[in-house]
Amino acid sequence: MADYLRQHAQQPELIIPIPLYKARYSERGFNQSIEIARTVAKQLALPLDVTSCVRQRDTGHQAALTAKKRRHNIKNAFALIKPINACHVAIVDDVMTTGSTVHELAAVLKTAGVRQVDVWVCARA
Repeated sequence: MADYLRQHAQQPELIIPIPLYKARYSERGFNQSIEIARTVAKQLALPLDVTSCVRQRDTGHQAALTAKKRRHNIKNAFALIKPINACHVAIVDDVMTTGSTVHELAAVLKTAGVRQVDVWVCARA
């Protein structure tokens, strides 16, 4: 993934993985988006921010939801708890289905002043 991005993507100032809700993180023991983002950030020598964005409520599993229900379910799920000092950010997630999750986080980042938000995912379902 990092090799592809190095050749084909404009490099952002900052990488932000999709945050998990704290209970889901505790249950799982890891955040797959952070693990992917950590490797990509290291290989591209880019800063990784895992503390500025949080998932402020449990949105549950979205796999069985329709696109409309996913959009509704993820609405207002993310918040910034620290300012983002970057104009160009890449969001990292493992799988994108409808894009509702990354769209919602991108909207939060844009409202906070980020001008360009790219989405980097491992797979598209």
